[in-house]
Amino acid sequence: MSKSKQTQTLTQRVLKKMLGVLRATEFAPVCPHGLGATVTADGTHFAVYSPQAHSVEVCLYDVSNSAVEIKRVSLACDETDVWHAFVPKVAAGALYGYRADGPWQPENGLWFNAHKLLLDPYAKSIFGEPSWNALMTNIDADGKPDAQDSGPTALKSVVICDDFDWGDDAAPGTLWRDTVIYETHVRGFSKQNQTVPSELRGTYAGLAHAASTDYLKALGITAVQLLPVHQHLDDGFLLARKLTNYWGYNTLGFFSPQGEYAAARDPQAQINEFKTMVRELHRAGIEVILDVVYNHTAEGSEDGPLLFLRGLDNGGYYMLNGDRRTVNYTGCGNTVNAACAPALRLILDSLRYWVQQMHVDGFRFDLAATLGRNGEAFNYNAAFFLAIAADPVLSRVKMIAEPWDIGPNGYQPGGFPKPWRETNGPYRDAVRRFWHGDDDAIADFSKRLCGSEDYFGFTARGPLASVNMLTCHDGFTLRDLWSYNEKHNEANGENNNDGDGNNHSWNCGEEGETADATVLATRRKLARASLATVFCSLGVPFLVMGDERWRTQNGNNNCYCQDNEISWLDWMSNDNSEVMLGFTQRLIRFRKEHPALRRSKHFTGEVNPKTKRPDVAWLDADGKTLAREEWHDAKRHFFAAVMDVAEASPTVVGSSENAPLLFLYNASPEDIAFSLPAGHWKMIFDTACDNSFPEEAPVHTEGEVVTSSSRSVACFVLND
Repeated sequence: MSKSKQTQTLTQRVLKKMLGVLRATEFAPVCPHGLGATVTADGTHFAVYSPQAHSVEVCLYDVSNSAVEIKRVSLACDETDVWHAFVPKVAAGALYGYRADGPWQPENGLWFNAHKLLLDPYAKSIFGEPSWNALMTNIDADGKPDAQDSGPTALKSVVICDDFDWGDDAAPGTLWRDTVIYETHVRGFSKQNQTVPSELRGTYAGLAHAASTDYLKALGITAVQLLPVHQHLDDGFLLARKLTNYWGYNTLGFFSPQGEYAAARDPQAQINEFKTMVRELHRAGIEVILDVVYNHTAEGSEDGPLLFLRGLDNGGYYMLNGDRRTVNYTGCGNTVNAACAPALRLILDSLRYWVQQMHVDGFRFDLAATLGRNGEAFNYNAAFFLAIAADPVLSRVKMIAEPWDIGPNGYQPGGFPKPWRETNGPYRDAVRRFWHGDDDAIADFSKRLCGSEDYFGFTARGPLASVNMLTCHDGFTLRDLWSYNEKHNEANGENNNDGDGNNHSWNCGEEGETADATVLATRRKLARASLATVFCSLGVPFLVMGDERWRTQNGNNNCYCQDNEISWLDWMSNDNSEVMLGFTQRLIRFRKEHPALRRSKHFTGEVNPKTKRPDVAWLDADGKTLAREEWHDAKRHFFAAVMDVAEASPTVVGSSENAPLLFLYNASPEDIAFSLPAGHWKMIFDTACDNSFPEEAPVHTEGEVVTSSSRSVACFVLND
């Protein structure tokens, strides 16, 4: 055959194939339901988006033996590139997956492989062992499509019914000014709690148990922020070390809760168990905020597993470079392209599902800078932010950004639009540096105390835009922050090369565990001072699971793979845990009693006509106003602050709850003599003492000298 005839024949084949797709598009009705599996009384409607596929099939599997395929149905494509079909007699609980056939053109970013069973991106439950296996591989040793059929061993999507008896469930609707966030892990929180039935420990039901909700309510927090509960994949390199992805930042299903966190084994029962957890937390007055990962998926780079998005629309879901390879702005192999319609729709549909069907109250977005990208550029007015603001459901729930990723201009604290909140990394570093005793730290520290106007002011956001974290899951615990100079991550199997080495921590004279009474006393004192700082700063206080119980991770500051006692909350009581618990409870109660700490506007220095005082005043040890040059004295480690009442206070002027507060911040190793300013001042707490909140305290008068103990915060209330 001549070359011209070969070319003509190839062209005819291509045109014939294209015509087949066009005919399917022309005659198939538009999908009558949303994407995913929609169950009805007569069967289930399946719908999946794949604009460049030549054909798509839904494969149904035996519920009693998930390796056995029992039926395969070809889907029709409509004019919106949605492939769909109604399959009669398929009920809730059915197992299914998709096979998408299309071009294998790596040079164009196309990786179709019909040998691989794909999860439904809209699957509400995922069945099977969520661990990497060799059959997930998409590329064989010769760089061609891997021809091994993954169907029998692949993870399966599950048809789910949304019906649930929510009873009288209602969102607590806690105002931001009154919010206290408690970051926790579903498994880690109750896994070792002996007051929770053994079969429920480490599960959604365990967190819903009265022993858990009563504890959280007594602690005083208003919201739990759950580490990722979306179904995730355990990485192969971790399994080889006999470890797992404990934190869960490796999303496999944006609609599916992690099945391993449920006490129930039936997929439908697992969904209902999650809903029950939310309902019971709501009954305790506690909101549920999910830590969500929409910036990347478990598929990683092109060399990673083929699981769902890459096999359906690689270029629509992932950000690709000029060579049509995945961009890695997340450090996890790929970057979800929220500026592209398919990915944006997936994210928005997922968020709405968790609010409307699962009744959650908000989200904390991992590496949220990625969601505001259009290629290399971060955009304050990105499509994602505009879509959230315009959405009648999502615009009404709490939205918190982790304001960075590792791409160009990825560090964006203060860069998110109103009314987003942000986890404040500069706050963490400034507070640690101050209490570490670093030179030239007080100016930055004072800005963080006041709600970080230098970051949030230019977008007209007040101090409540700042989520003030001192510690979080990613890093040292409060106890370890003052017990270790260096990270000790050997248990992770990476030769201690993982985790951040810049912690601003201090071991107080001896690394790790010690019996030295002086060292231990210093550690407890610094922990109380730094924790008091969090609850007495403007902004939203953030507490990490176990910090209130003096929890240690033995110096490991990157426990992402430690699903064991290193990460789980230790419920055993001792003097340290009980004292720290009582101190934390009292701090939270103190914050709730004083509107001056819950301002929604930044300080301006204006005088309050009712109290005749400026909203904030900064004082030296003599009780005099700090001069400008004193703020830049590198060796200064002490100052005082008087915070006036909050604006629009609901309490009566003159009550102790609405009186100005005086704080003494002393990060130096020596005691400081301080002369009290005008007025009568009653001490509320002094973190230098184990019993920081005395039952009775004397009232001091103007000019009286009090002692500010080394490495401590003391607080007084105006008692005129």
